[in-house]
Amino acid sequence: MPLRTSDFHYDLPEELIASRPLAERSASRMMVVHRDSGKIEHRMFRDFPEYLRQDDLLMLNDTRVIPARVFSDDGKIELLCLDRLSPLEWRCLVRPGKKMRDGKTVTVGGTTGTVVQTFDNGDRLIRWDAPVDLDQHGHLALPHYMGREDEIGDKERYQTVFAREEGAIAAPTAGLHFTPELLAGLPHDFLTLHVGVGTFRPVQAETPEEHVMHSERYRLGKETAARINAAARVVAVGTTVTRVLEHLGRSNTGPGRLEAADHQGETDIFIYPPYPFRVIGGLLTNFHLPESTLIMLVSAFAGQENVLAAYREAVREKYRFYSYGDCMLLI
Repeated sequence: MPLRTSDFHYDLPEELIASRPLAERSASRMMVVHRDSGKIEHRMFRDFPEYLRQDDLLMLNDTRVIPARVFSDDGKIELLCLDRLSPLEWRCLVRPGKKMRDGKTVTVGGTTGTVVQTFDNGDRLIRWDAPVDLDQHGHLALPHYMGREDEIGDKERYQTVFAREEGAIAAPTAGLHFTPELLAGLPHDFLTLHVGVGTFRPVQAETPEEHVMHSERYRLGKETAARINAAARVVAVGTTVTRVLEHLGRSNTGPGRLEAADHQGETDIFIYPPYPFRVIGGLLTNFHLPESTLIMLVSAFAGQENVLAAYREAVREKYRFYSYGDCMLLI
């Protein structure tokens, strides 16, 4: 029988959703799942270095979240700035869409934008008469399950300590646990994938095969590719890193994991069971929504039964779930 989206369901009490972060980044709990045996350990994230072997390479996503959510000066229009196509042009998600047809204008912080195109999926191409100052007028687009608006503290906390390449709508949340001190002692490197709004969208199709995956932009340098190929094991920090590495790995026909070149482009890779992983050998990730593309990816890596059993255990042990929650190490 083909897999169904409902095969990746689990029940989560609402009180286990972490709407705010812990005071200390590295104070989260860490569930360790051994893929071969299904064994589960309950540890703290500070114990993470104990699970790295000699010649491992930790790969992280250095994307930086932008305050992409803005409101018109009259408060009637909400825009999510998805992708800057030029200094004056943004691809935006707008609400309500019926007020923003082609030719209509909107003003944000005194800057006026005009809808010049409506894409097939409903996004708008908006051309502004001057650059929009998102730092001054924008808000973080926090996930809906937090049940709140962004606050001053989120500006720093909903950002990894190594974030540097601006362009993400959402944070690569597995990286939120690291401190500069902890990371400094670990062999690591970076790639960039700008996390898009699609990360929030549920799978509405009955089967994974019917789901249309969103596309996201990535970049990975030649030197980083060489380090990946030389590593005994690559441990991905997050599903975004996993998607980039597996996207690049599946097209490589040479002896290494990746082609020794600069890589840049877009990926819409959708990983769900069964999937033959070519690059990563370990995965650090947060706990994900039921029936989401992310829990499907984790299930492909560690086994569907192992992952759902681990999630049930996490609920029993009252782990904190989702973006500001605890984490899981799959090895």
